[in-house]
Amino acid sequence: MYKPVALALFLAAAPAFSQTPAKMFLENWDLDGDGTVTMAEAKEKRADIFYTFDADENGTLDAEEYAVFDEARANDMEQMGMGKGGKGKGAQAAQGMRREFTDLDGNGSVTRDEFLDSLADWFSRIDRNGDGMVNGDDFQR
Repeated sequence: MYKPVALALFLAAAPAFSQTPAKMFLENWDLDGDGTVTMAEAKEKRADIFYTFDADENGTLDAEEYAVFDEARANDMEQMGMGKGGKGKGAQAAQGMRREFTDLDGNGSVTRDEFLDSLADWFSRIDRNGDGMVNGDDFQR
């Protein structure tokens, strides 16, 4: 049903415990390893995440698929020591992936276009100094 290899790779990408939100975010989203995440990198990674959780490959995350995605994000948040409430320095990154944030038309399911179209708002919330890229400093503010 779900892409087990892709899901396992996504979950394995989150290193175990003792990770700061900044370090975990950069390890997973900084695709070229230069210490910053650009909008282009975020778009590529976000598209990959969508594909990972779109089990039936119909271009939409339905309630069941989003529940699996929510569980993976909750596990990531727990590893960062943020708990289920999503409080702390990585909260904006985690909250911007919630269905309430990505379901732009409010119909309960999220299309690939909606998931990607919500990127700019999500990215700007993380990019706290407004320089057009996210690095460790953005998690310190």
